[in-house]
Amino acid sequence: MKKVINSKKAVMIGCGFVGSASVFALMQSGLFTEIVLIDADKNKAEGEAMDISHGIPFASPMKIYAGDYDDVADAAIVVISAGAGQKPGETRLDLVNKNVAIFKSIIPEIAKRNFAGIMLVVANPVDILTQVAIKLSGLPENRVIGSGTVLDSARLRYKLGEHLSVDSRSVHAFIVGEHGDSEVVAWSSANVSGVPLSEMCEMRGHYKYKENTAEIATAVKNSAYEIINKKHATYYGIAMSVKRICEVIMRDEKSILPVSHMIHGVYDIDEVSLSMPAIVGADGIESDIPINLSGEEALKLKESADSLKKIMETIEL
Repeated sequence: MKKVINSKKAVMIGCGFVGSASVFALMQSGLFTEIVLIDADKNKAEGEAMDISHGIPFASPMKIYAGDYDDVADAAIVVISAGAGQKPGETRLDLVNKNVAIFKSIIPEIAKRNFAGIMLVVANPVDILTQVAIKLSGLPENRVIGSGTVLDSARLRYKLGEHLSVDSRSVHAFIVGEHGDSEVVAWSSANVSGVPLSEMCEMRGHYKYKENTAEIATAVKNSAYEIINKKHATYYGIAMSVKRICEVIMRDEKSILPVSHMIHGVYDIDEVSLSMPAIVGADGIESDIPINLSGEEALKLKESADSLKKIMETIEL
């Protein structure tokens, strides 16, 4: 039976840079009439709620306030950004044990409230934590989504748009696999409004396709590290990604997004959460979308999945 979202309430768990920036983006979106902020530091949640609320006269009427876990019971979407942030020199996977411990305190609290909406995991390492959230929550797999490579794919589209001097919204390209160092750019299926990327590059006067794409892939992969080195955190890009995922769910858009979710049998990958394009709507994940990968890309994707699987095997739940 199809679940219809009647609630227009979102809950943000974790009010650090990412959580607060995401609530600010959601406040402007008009998707919700109620946004609740929960944080271990209640004063922080109250302060952010007050500050963001003062922008409501320039947006749509809604309530934004600090709350507690009882507020998740009737929410359409619960976003989890709580967790230790990535420090300069640290990889997303270095955060595993710290953030799994935090999730062990958060997810059971949500499960106790018979939460019937969509759980969106944003904290890192997002693929591991999405799988942890599925196991700890007991929710159906389709209703637990990680932000995955939605941001990485946006960074890729932005860079390609710049490189080709075209609107990045006309660029169709995905990063798949881990949201992290083993991520894979699906160059084989990348196109600009249906024109294969290699052809588009030549049309725009770029003839060193391999060198250019390798440079862009490296720049995209390292962009988070570069931002963290310069300003100690990344939050605006992910805030827009959270807004986009919430739009797709709340409007039942059935858009295709590279979100982190449980994979079963795609490209020989099974029982691991990572990003592959999927149709997303009011029910969460509707179905996987087959994406064309070269032999080398498929191999790298399998390696990415295997590295995540090994880490999952070390986690006690």
